[in-house]
Amino acid sequence: MKPLCTQGGNDKEELVSRRPASRFGGSPFLMCVARFMDNQKKAYGYALATVLLWSTVASAFKITLRYLSFLEMLFLASLTSAVAIFGILCIQGKLGFLRGMTRREWFHSAILGLLNPFAYYLILFKAYDLLPAQEAQPLNYTWPIMLVLLSALILRQRIRAVSAAAILLSFAGVLIVSTRGDLQGFRFTNPAGAALALSSSILWALFWLFNVKDPRDEALKLFLCFAFGTVYTFAALVLFAPLRCIPVPGLLGACYIGLFEMGITFVLWLKALTLSRSTAQVSNLIYLSPFVSLFFITMTVGEPILPSTVLGLSLIMAGVVLQQRFS
Repeated sequence: MKPLCTQGGNDKEELVSRRPASRFGGSPFLMCVARFMDNQKKAYGYALATVLLWSTVASAFKITLRYLSFLEMLFLASLTSAVAIFGILCIQGKLGFLRGMTRREWFHSAILGLLNPFAYYLILFKAYDLLPAQEAQPLNYTWPIMLVLLSALILRQRIRAVSAAAILLSFAGVLIVSTRGDLQGFRFTNPAGAALALSSSILWALFWLFNVKDPRDEALKLFLCFAFGTVYTFAALVLFAPLRCIPVPGLLGACYIGLFEMGITFVLWLKALTLSRSTAQVSNLIYLSPFVSLFFITMTVGEPILPSTVLGLSLIMAGVVLQQRFS
């Protein structure tokens, strides 16, 4: 068993800052308490930075799509993410893991890369191309609910009453967002876009199910997914899109998405979870992201936020919280 002041930490990395013993009267207990408090503050800092960055990506998607096709945006973002995570692997000294991989692990990564980023972001970016950002973003946040449904279908897990209530609550929110509150007329503003946004949440849930059982290093798995995804997207780009010079604003936007939607934020989030006393203390902050995102959408994209969006998103997130907290 680990000592009290390092329990839950990382054996290979010093996660706590050193403090003079005299400051705490030489008490090991008080020193441990102070280290926990310092780490928890750092955990909140990393988590809030991650939430803030993730809150900007819906706006980044919409703005970048003004300059690039969804295929071009996916290729450049995937390439940027793969390069960034490769650099992280180099810094962390984990490149040796690649040499020890089996053929089965390479094949598994190739399949995961087909799901995410290739299929998932291809569908999600097309949804953003068709829908206002304030509609595409809430619909994509239904993936935890999709995870419950897929677990029932694939893993034969029983859907409990609380989960059923959460599903109904979230899908009520989906209807409000998709119809902009016109439930009597029941007219979807863009049926194709809504279907794509919901389909992307199904693909992410599938990816989560297949990825969670893979015991390999998380950064390594993510790098391989984006490396394979970049290859798939390049092939699709050559086959289906005319080659052209990329506008500088589009290039910068795609690089931003690759870094802060797909790459660096992953490392920041893992760091927050590592430093925190418990995952719940920082994971709850993720529920702020879709609401902060609405602020960035109206400020940068220029979309006036509809009351139906706020209401629908609130119902979707209420369903997600209900499912994750009480099921």
